[in-house]
Amino acid sequence: MISLKELISKPISGEWGSDGEGIKVLRTTNFTNKGILNFDKVVTRNVSDKIIEQKKLQKGDIIIEKSGGSPTQPVGRVVYFEEEGDFICNNFTSILRPKREKVFPKYLHHILFANHKFGITEMFQNKTTGIINLQLTRYLEKSKIPLPSLETQKHITKILDDATDLRNKTEQLLKEYDLLAKSIFSDMFGDPVTNKFNFPKGSIRDLVNDVKYGTSEKASDEGQYPYLRMNNLTYEGYMDYSSMKYVDISDNHLHKYLVEKGDLLFNRTNSKELVGKTAVFDSLEPMVAAGYLIRVRFNKNANPFFVRAYLNSKYGKLVLRNMCKSIVGMANINAQELQNIMILHPPIKLQNQFAEKIDLIEKQKELAKQELKESEDLFNCLLQKAFKGELA
Repeated sequence: MISLKELISKPISGEWGSDGEGIKVLRTTNFTNKGILNFDKVVTRNVSDKIIEQKKLQKGDIIIEKSGGSPTQPVGRVVYFEEEGDFICNNFTSILRPKREKVFPKYLHHILFANHKFGITEMFQNKTTGIINLQLTRYLEKSKIPLPSLETQKHITKILDDATDLRNKTEQLLKEYDLLAKSIFSDMFGDPVTNKFNFPKGSIRDLVNDVKYGTSEKASDEGQYPYLRMNNLTYEGYMDYSSMKYVDISDNHLHKYLVEKGDLLFNRTNSKELVGKTAVFDSLEPMVAAGYLIRVRFNKNANPFFVRAYLNSKYGKLVLRNMCKSIVGMANINAQELQNIMILHPPIKLQNQFAEKIDLIEKQKELAKQELKESEDLFNCLLQKAFKGELA
């Protein structure tokens, strides 16, 4: 083991500069939690040529976040820089430049990524006026890095990179399945704006048998029934049961709030970007809907998977966003407004055919999710071994 300080040149602090169209500046906004950079929102700033020359990023640099963490996300995230072109990083970050004669840069990045993932950086945090900072000097001095030979470091890096590629390919496959579902919707029903197939149009109200708000009972960690809240619906339109609360409901009121497989759930209150999240409940386990959700049960003229796809389409999201009204800082769409939304009414046979195709995609996605979990577990296991100096 060797101290991190011995493996890098003197840290190079970031620079913010002034408004302008000069050098590209990377911020913690460009950090991802997977150790890679996201270049979607890179800003440009005016910085003097002298400072740019001193602080310009080089391939193989590691950028560390030294300010801006939160209770749920400790400060100290790292990303690896390997881009063409001129960039600097901002003053909430620092550049750690590996001494290549001692350490392979990508290997060091993996170890520092493990430091953050396994909670080591939390030991070097301090909180000032609500902002969480990394005690960078102490972190560099006290952090110990396993240091096998350079050849072994390269070998370990190859193993971890391969595991990362496997995980990333599986994630991309899940995205492709979602794109396929959208493409099928477009092929079968067309653009709702142009309605090229000349489907009749009417309100959602024409398609429902029963619409109910969820209960306002307080959630807890224990209870008779799992309690579905707004966070159990994803923005993309799927159910997420990974974080559940529970609730007790009397038998007299259970029928009002119990959700059945095939019910459509609609998130009626949230930020303007998230209000209107729509998913189809797909579990056989009895669950109860919370008050911020609307439960919709359809008649024989509608398939819930068609309505879900419609409301989650680009057009549907735009309709929902435009009809939101704000109540005490939160956007809101009530049950009556939801039912008033105008929607295409294609033949139920066509809707059912669409639902069957989506069901096949969902089954493939479940297999891919299992593969993703396995690849995540593999990566974490390998990373832990590398962190402990046990991977060779």
